[in-house]
Amino acid sequence: MTGARRRLLETLREKGIRDLSVLRAFEMTPRHAFVPTGVRHRAYEDSSLPIGSGQTISQPSIHARYLEILAFKGGERVLEIGTGSGYQTVLLSHLVAQVFTIERIPALYTMAREAIQRAGAKNVSMLLGDGTVGWREYSPYDAILVSAGGPSVPQPLVDQLADGGRMLVPVGGHEEQILKLVTKRGGQVETTDVAPVRFVPLYGTHGWEQQ
Repeated sequence: MTGARRRLLETLREKGIRDLSVLRAFEMTPRHAFVPTGVRHRAYEDSSLPIGSGQTISQPSIHARYLEILAFKGGERVLEIGTGSGYQTVLLSHLVAQVFTIERIPALYTMAREAIQRAGAKNVSMLLGDGTVGWREYSPYDAILVSAGGPSVPQPLVDQLADGGRMLVPVGGHEEQILKLVTKRGGQVETTDVAPVRFVPLYGTHGWEQQ
């Protein structure tokens, strides 16, 4: 492990990340392999970086917060909306049994697929399409992670949560959102606010309309 990756782990600990399995996933996943060469020297900073097609890779502390909140046990089936660079996908692959991930932008889908394969993740299935409608074929999911902000919680994703399942989804405007934790129990759906966040817009049938 490089000194830069070690420093990132220290930063995550300083920001309050305590889950050892989450820290281990960061230790095992080379973030520089998921960012364009032009910003590779900044790969282990705790900052979001451009990855092309108007999209960004989130800052590592946001990924870590997502993963820590969901407190994975290891046997989960998880759906990720917005593959992006594939970095969070590979972090998830170290923490759960199966990862299903959807990306709507063809160029990012291709780039992420190659990066995920290079990282050696064997428990990842990818789909090119509209993440706001989910991936019904493999539902229900124990957890759903939405990596873009929409005007509301997409109903198809709520429908595809398992009983006891949890979803993290940013909801709000184009510029700022509130990260919401949606929990499904016995047919009841509870939503709690976690924190203010800033994500790229969630486009799709149950998100923002593409201009």
